[in-house]
Amino acid sequence: MPPDKHVVIVGGGFAGVGCAQELAHSGAARITLIDRNNYHQFQPLFYQLATSQLAPRDVGISIRKIFRNRPVVDVKLAEVAKVDPEARSVTTADGHVYKGDFLVMAAGSEANFLNTPGAGRNSFPLYSLVDAERLRSRILQLFEDADRDPALIPEGALNFVIVGAGPTGTEMAGGLADMLRTTVVSEYPDLASSAARIHLVEHGHSVLGAFSDRAHDYALKVLQRQGVEVRLKTKVTAVEPGHVMLSDGSSIRTRCVIWAAGLRAASIAGASGLPLGHGGRIAVESDLSVSGFPGMYALGDFADIAGADGSPLPQLGSVALQSGRCAAKNIEAQIAGKSTRPFHYHDKGIMAMIGRNAAIAEVGEHRHELHGVLAYTMWLGVHLALMTSLQVKIETFIDWAWDYFSRGRGPQLLDRSDAARINWHEDADLEGPDGLRGTSTSTSKPGEESRGTSERH
Repeated sequence: MPPDKHVVIVGGGFAGVGCAQELAHSGAARITLIDRNNYHQFQPLFYQLATSQLAPRDVGISIRKIFRNRPVVDVKLAEVAKVDPEARSVTTADGHVYKGDFLVMAAGSEANFLNTPGAGRNSFPLYSLVDAERLRSRILQLFEDADRDPALIPEGALNFVIVGAGPTGTEMAGGLADMLRTTVVSEYPDLASSAARIHLVEHGHSVLGAFSDRAHDYALKVLQRQGVEVRLKTKVTAVEPGHVMLSDGSSIRTRCVIWAAGLRAASIAGASGLPLGHGGRIAVESDLSVSGFPGMYALGDFADIAGADGSPLPQLGSVALQSGRCAAKNIEAQIAGKSTRPFHYHDKGIMAMIGRNAAIAEVGEHRHELHGVLAYTMWLGVHLALMTSLQVKIETFIDWAWDYFSRGRGPQLLDRSDAARINWHEDADLEGPDGLRGTSTSTSKPGEESRGTSERH
């Protein structure tokens, strides 16, 4: 007979999948897992999809495939539109209601544009598989346009601006620099690779701010050696279709702004009626439950989880996965009439890939620091281990090996034509600052599809 208790989980990312796997293994409850996508996304590798190093199959796997041998898990493809925490139920956009004895919210995060004018319309976030595919298509379209009409290069066709020098922005800068060296030379021989520019803009005083001072210096030197122009203590104040404005009064012509400046909880958090904490995330107790709502849990990027020192834990896949497993064990304890236990994050360290043979790893309780090839190898191994499917691990390893030894690139497909199309007449009417022409009347919205990106972690 199926278990009596029913758990509804919103989100098929690390947290939601981890919670469902633990519950399915114990057999303590029936599970309904709801996600707006039918695939689990591996966010740490989105930048490699965007730079044509990996294929979509390497960063996304069918959720149904993950649970194909777990009949107690019922996967539903739907977008949650309403949450009723008192009833422990959710209503989807098509009107279906799912109610459980327990409700687990692991709806993930979305880009935080920090109220920057034009950023939501004119930049490309990198927080979903679709984001990565759209960004890849825009990058490739720029190569095609510049190859067809070199006069577009002074208009910013080969200028790439990355906003935010945390792990996402830094890894994207390194990956894009590798792509420029390989793709421009091999696929577009008429283009001079030196014509391309990568600008990494960071409001803070260092690259990879969460890492050590030594790591800051190492990352900065590697990026500069790769040709990345790093601007520290500088803020992007506006993003127009053809340029960005900076806090120092300067501007950069570009048709590709990559937004990596931060996250906030998926928009459904604000409409849930649940208490909010840091970054618009759901405030949780030490056991990941939501105060005042029995049977309610919030996990991963969707939750404001305090670390040992009281400060919010970072929005990392490892935090999400561990919180999912902890919540499952607490639900099992409640079903058995036992007490729940507080969540203790086991911090295995932090890592960042900067490019070929260049990475940083700070591992262990005392943050033992590694740079270079050893850290690069460790980064690959850790991310392979986090992947859900053996098939995906094998395919990803093969793609990495091919990219490393052949110095080639993976599928360079313009498969997101909506993001690839560029109206070169936008933002080009009047003389503006620093020789830039015009102010925008654009209605194009490269980043809008990523708004409301949810149910991921």
